[in-house]
Amino acid sequence: MVKIAESAIFFVLLTFTACGQPKEGDKNQETVAPQQGKTGSDRDAHGCIGSAGYHWCERIDKCVRPWELAKEVGFNKDEKTFEKFCQPKQKEKQ
Repeated sequence: MVKIAESAIFFVLLTFTACGQPKEGDKNQETVAPQQGKTGSDRDAHGCIGSAGYHWCERIDKCVRPWELAKEVGFNKDEKTFEKFCQPKQKEKQ
C-alpha cells in the first residue's frame, strides 16, 4: 500500500514539474514573434490602409488599389504608370 502511495506522489510531482515554465536562457525554449498591430491598423496620412493594398491617388483624391484602378481606367498595371496617372493635375495657365 505504501508503494502505491509513493508511486502516486512521484507521478503527481513528475506531472507538475513537466508542466513548469521554461527557465530563462533555456535552449529548448520556443521563441514567439512580437505581436504586431491589428490588420488594417496601418493607415497612412490620407487614411489609406497599406496592408490591404490601398495607395493615395492625388488625381482622383481617394485611396485606391493600383491594379483595380488600372483595370478601371485602362492603363498598365505597374508602379510607374500608377504614379504618373495619380500625379496632381497641372493647373492651366491663363
